[in-house]
Amino acid sequence: MIDAVGATRNVTRRAESVRRPQGSRRWWRALGPSRARLTGWKFAAPGVLLIVLVMGFPLAYAIALALSSMTLLHPHLAPFAGLDNFAAAVADPFFWNSLRITVAYSLFTVAAEYVLGLVVALGLNKVVRLKPVYFAILTVPMAMSPVSVGLVWHMLLQPNLGIINHVLSNLGLGGVNWLGSTRLAFWAVAGVDVWQQVSFVILILAAGLASLPKEPYEAAAIDGATSWQQFRYLTLPMLRPVSAITIIIQLINEFRTYDLVYVLTRGGPGVSTDILSYFAYRRAFLGLALNEGAAISFVLLLIVLGLTAAFFAVTTRRS
Repeated sequence: MIDAVGATRNVTRRAESVRRPQGSRRWWRALGPSRARLTGWKFAAPGVLLIVLVMGFPLAYAIALALSSMTLLHPHLAPFAGLDNFAAAVADPFFWNSLRITVAYSLFTVAAEYVLGLVVALGLNKVVRLKPVYFAILTVPMAMSPVSVGLVWHMLLQPNLGIINHVLSNLGLGGVNWLGSTRLAFWAVAGVDVWQQVSFVILILAAGLASLPKEPYEAAAIDGATSWQQFRYLTLPMLRPVSAITIIIQLINEFRTYDLVYVLTRGGPGVSTDILSYFAYRRAFLGLALNEGAAISFVLLLIVLGLTAAFFAVTTRRS
């Protein structure tokens, strides 16, 4: 009798467990991380820890510098100055001059890189023979470090012994002080930057052009559309996501430019090429104010973070 009662109770419990929703029995597990998620975090922990050590500590120290009164003459964080360093940077007229130059420099270089890159990519898209050779040549400037590029072009643009002025003199045009003129130094540095960075734009746009479908072009050709009409109404609209990503990536790179300016002009002549990154370096190490240099760097970081957020917004919308 007892065994029969026990068996009946077991059958009743099993029936109730079947009728009861599966999630209600283990509802507490939904509140915590799943086993798969925990496993993923275990695998990612070494990489995350390395990123925290390599990037987190310097970033935290830079924040402390920006909020402190530390200079090379007063090498102590205390007393903390709060936002006084940011206020001093904003009140400095040279800061706004550097910000204006940085914005103008970034807009000009990105626009020139995109236009030239699109023209070359359209030409390469029609090439059939030796296309890998052309792409290999295009990767050479992109593979060079900015310091190497700056040193090479500094010799080419040298006013007395540079090859470019030598060629101009043989043509009867006379030499030009490319890096010593307040009117030409900005354009010379920007031109060197475009020469190096346009290869990346060409490769990205060429890949985007190669991925475009052929059917719309065939239909447009049957309808009698010209090459310009196909480019305006088909190529540009379909290439818009790739173009947006390319432009935002290059804007981020150009706002972070430092190496070329340091090697070519050191922010001169005067302050004609004193972009924001070099201005931060100048305030921190030449002006001995590490705290103000760190504050200016954080302003630049906020600008780059805003551009990065725009980049992710574009890529997310595209996906």
